[in-house]
Amino acid sequence: MREASTELLVDLEPDSNVTDLLLRQEAANTAHPLYARKGPNGWTDVPAHKFLQDVCALAKGLIAGGLEPGASVAVMSATRYEWTLVDFAVWFAGGVTVPIYETSPPSQVEWILHDAGARHVFAEDRDKVAMIARVLESSTLLRDRLVSVVRMDYEGQAPDLASLSAAGMGVTDAELERHRSAAGLDDVASLVYTSGTTGSPKGCEITHGNFALVAVNVVAFLPEILKQPNARTLMFLPLAHVLARAVQVACLHAGATLGHVNTSAALLDALGTFKPTFLLAVPRIFEKVRAGAAHKASVAGKSRIFGAAAAAAIRYSTEQDNAARGIGNGPGFTSRLQHSIFDRLVYSKLRQVFGGRVGHMVSGASPLARDDAHFFRGAGIPVLEGYGLTETTAPCTANTASRTRVGSVGIPLPGTTIRVAEDGEVLVKGIGVFKGYHANEAANAEAFVDGFFRTGDLGELDPEGFLTITGRKKDLLVTAGGKNVAPGPLEEKIRAHQLVDHAVVVGDGKPFVAALVSLDPAGLENWCQENGVPLLSLPEAARDPRVRTAIQTAVDQANTLVSEAEAVRRFTVLAAPLTEESGHLTPSLKLKRAAVVSDFEAEITGLYSS
Repeated sequence: MREASTELLVDLEPDSNVTDLLLRQEAANTAHPLYARKGPNGWTDVPAHKFLQDVCALAKGLIAGGLEPGASVAVMSATRYEWTLVDFAVWFAGGVTVPIYETSPPSQVEWILHDAGARHVFAEDRDKVAMIARVLESSTLLRDRLVSVVRMDYEGQAPDLASLSAAGMGVTDAELERHRSAAGLDDVASLVYTSGTTGSPKGCEITHGNFALVAVNVVAFLPEILKQPNARTLMFLPLAHVLARAVQVACLHAGATLGHVNTSAALLDALGTFKPTFLLAVPRIFEKVRAGAAHKASVAGKSRIFGAAAAAAIRYSTEQDNAARGIGNGPGFTSRLQHSIFDRLVYSKLRQVFGGRVGHMVSGASPLARDDAHFFRGAGIPVLEGYGLTETTAPCTANTASRTRVGSVGIPLPGTTIRVAEDGEVLVKGIGVFKGYHANEAANAEAFVDGFFRTGDLGELDPEGFLTITGRKKDLLVTAGGKNVAPGPLEEKIRAHQLVDHAVVVGDGKPFVAALVSLDPAGLENWCQENGVPLLSLPEAARDPRVRTAIQTAVDQANTLVSEAEAVRRFTVLAAPLTEESGHLTPSLKLKRAAVVSDFEAEITGLYSS
């Protein structure tokens, strides 16, 4: 059993809560732009005093509507400025925010509203309002509950945010303060329901202390990123995901200006106008940017130059990483020379894709391919990978600007201890670990051991405290021959191919390891263009021998990572994508392995039938 800890850097008063971070930021500089809103004429700053004013007005409206301290308020919306406004208004009114993913089906909406006991719901637009109304009308669980629904998109439809704020004009500042200060660090700030790769979602009780202590310590831990002058970032991850909200609270404490977009496409479009200084993203964003750059080079007849530049970036970063591990002296003369040349020819253009000012990027939610991490760092945009779960208020480990080990998820955050149990499971104790699952004692009894949260992930700690995630306990496959196989590394390597969107390795109880492969529509279009192949639909591509030959090369490369007994011997290409809408991905783009295996049982049977 190995263990690593990082000392707490900043503590807070027990009777304080998340709202105090906003009050301090506004008192320090009322004109400082905490947020920026995208409009038809570009970005408009929202200064601290304006944000606080709007938060207080909305909170008074909630109080006038009967919200008592500790009561639950649900929010169903894509990521947008109003989501943040509502979140802080709920906290100022003493309430508990309950996020609902905007893509959630009616059955899940019904379950969350029932389990959380929410009597107030904020819905993004007309469609969400109508959907919630249908749930309320048809639900037996919610039939006797009076639930008010407020529309968030400011189109003059009552009740909306403006009308709710107007309704609170009679609430005194003293009454607002009574509500705002009712919660302390140990009190629940949010019920965040796990997106659920398996089973029904469970409500994680995230406290004010979890959000606030993680925020102030992350800022102290990553000052080069969060405290740099004029720090700016864009948030595109769903605010229903705890990672997005934890980072948002950290940005508030740091005074970093934050803008909102709600899709990865909108993110890439907004980078040039917003010009962030750092960026939080998921590995798929980095994969798409790299693939897009490679395709652009191919169309321009510069594939060889881009390939050489990519190889030079990876080599340069690898030599940096080796030096940090005590191997070698860092990039040699040839590496430095090539890096300098390609910086002018290629890397500088790649940095412009991110707006030209990004100094660091942070990757979370799923594993980042080692090659991608080296590629971007070598190109002058270091990607700091971190690790966490809903139950740890997202980040519990992270690489830092000064302490980075590519392939790892970093060292424990301040106030956090990481332990790797005898069976390899990663256990966590610290400031971000949640209070427990809401009204679910059976799950709580199973979730903790010796005061540590059991993550269900497998990992390794090196002597310097860097954690590497090696797999998921429940995902381990055991072949008929008794061989244990971790699917993650194989899937990650196959997914690196231009054509591949997702790879799902199977073989539990089977004679050998196989894989299901789904295609990336954009990658397929680019591949067809580059290879002189008429544009294929997904079903056509799934049957095309040229596509299969290309994917076989990705499978062969992945197999070099493992022994012959662990290698993928067969694969099938799926005719349809794996998406959140199809029920195969969570809103944070994690694979729902059990759903894939169940829904594609016939395809899996076919892999072993001949």
